[in-house]
Amino acid sequence: MTENALRVAIIIGSNRNGRFAPTVGRWFAERAERHKGLRPDIVDLGELELPAILGRPQDGEVLAKATEALERSDAFVIITPEYNHSFPGSLKNFIDAHFTQWQAKPVAFVSYGGMAGGQRAVEHLRPVFAELHAVTIRDTVSLHNPWGQFDDEGRHLDPEAPDAAAKTMLDQLAWWGHALRDARAVRPYSA
Repeated sequence: MTENALRVAIIIGSNRNGRFAPTVGRWFAERAERHKGLRPDIVDLGELELPAILGRPQDGEVLAKATEALERSDAFVIITPEYNHSFPGSLKNFIDAHFTQWQAKPVAFVSYGGMAGGQRAVEHLRPVFAELHAVTIRDTVSLHNPWGQFDDEGRHLDPEAPDAAAKTMLDQLAWWGHALRDARAVRPYSA
């Protein structure tokens, strides 16, 4: 790990009981940890006691550690399932509870779901992050019907294609992360 490593917040965006998100999150975090020059941080919405409605004074306490992780991050990876052709409401609440933390930083996506592999959720997230002045990475990691594709230890049973997709996406995220971090250092971003 170098001093110049990019801090990447990996946000596990589902908090449902019985969710598959932690399996996908662990698998992806291993790829991010192995990627040269990245320093991943996990923010798991399932471990936060998110209220259905945010904006109350006590919500700052619930979100404090997650907010700090977003603040110090140079880039983000959102891991999202696809629920009813979109992303989870808990993820939207979490995103909306923050603003400046996303600005002028890149956001990449790992999605999973049925035949579409969560891609509709990703396409709904892109304009949300555009509104927050973030830059979304074009290439994604999309896992189609992943439930039987991992062993009991969370290892992908046929890793060649998903590992290649993860590497491509992480390479792009690292490029954008360095470019935007360098730009913010020279000229602070203002929205």
